[in-house]
Amino acid sequence: MSAFALRSRTETVDGLEVFYREAGDPARPTLVLLHGFPSSSHMYRGLMAELADAYHLIAPDHIGFGASAAPAVEDFPYSFEKLTEITLALLDRLGIDRFALYIQDYGAPIGLRIASRAPERITAIVTQSGNAYLEGFTPFWDVLFAHAKDREANEAAVRELLTAEATRRQYTHGVPADRLDRVGPETWTLDQAGLDRPGNKEIQLQLFWDYQFNLDGYPAFQEYFRTHRPPLLAAWGRGDEIFGPAGAEAFARDLPDAEIHLLDAGHFALETHGEEIAALVRGFLDRHVRPAPAPER
Repeated sequence: MSAFALRSRTETVDGLEVFYREAGDPARPTLVLLHGFPSSSHMYRGLMAELADAYHLIAPDHIGFGASAAPAVEDFPYSFEKLTEITLALLDRLGIDRFALYIQDYGAPIGLRIASRAPERITAIVTQSGNAYLEGFTPFWDVLFAHAKDREANEAAVRELLTAEATRRQYTHGVPADRLDRVGPETWTLDQAGLDRPGNKEIQLQLFWDYQFNLDGYPAFQEYFRTHRPPLLAAWGRGDEIFGPAGAEAFARDLPDAEIHLLDAGHFALETHGEEIAALVRGFLDRHVRPAPAPER
C-alpha cells in the first residue's frame, strides 16, 4: 500500500479528542501500535504502509502527544493508568475486540496493562524498546528515578531531557554512521514542536514522575507472560541508551519461545531499520495472527 493511503481520524473519548492513524482493511487482523516519548503515531507511518496490504493498523496519539488533545496538568490526571484507560476506550469505541500490540517506550506500560488485564483480547505482541523487566534500565534513568523521589531537587536536570538537543539525541544516538542519513530532521523537529507547546513540558514532567509506578506492574506483566504465553517478537536497537538490549533478552525468561532480534540501531530503530523490522513483523504476524487460507475445493 502507498504511504499516501494512510488515513487520519479523530474520536472523542471522555470529552477529549484522540487522534489516530489507520491503514488497511478493518476485516483483516488488527495491529494496534502504541508510541513512546516524545513521539507520536508519526513514528509508525512507514511500517503501517508496509503492512497494510495484509493487516488492519491503528496507531493513536496518547493524550498530551501528537495531534491528540493536551489539556493542562491542572485539568487532566496525567498518568499511565489514565492513558491506558483512554486507549482502551478508543479501541472499544472503534469496535476492536481482538488485536496484536506493537509497543515502544511509553507504549509498553500502556499496552502491557491492557494485555495483562484482558489477555483474551491479545493475539500477539511486538516490542521495540518496550520494557517489562528491570534489566532494561540504563544509567539514562538515574536522573528520572531521582526525580521520582524528589521532584523539586531534580526538576532542573530532568527538564534538560525536554530540550531540542536531547530530542535529537534520542534519534541519533546509537545509530551507525552509515545509517544516520535515514533519520530525517522532521522526526525530532515534529517531536520538539509538541514539547514546546505551552504547558506541555509540565505534562511531560508529570508523566516522568508517574513512570515509577509502571515498575510496580512488572510482576503482573511477567505473570501474564508465563500464564498466557502470548507470541512475542522483540526487535530492539542494540545501541539504545534508554532501554538497553538486556531488556529485550529478559523476555526469554518467561517466554522461552520469544523471537528476539537485536539490531544495529538506537532507540527509534524504525527510522533506520524500517525494512528489516517490517520484514520481521510481517513474518511473525503471518505465523501467529493471520488466518490460514481457506482450503481449495
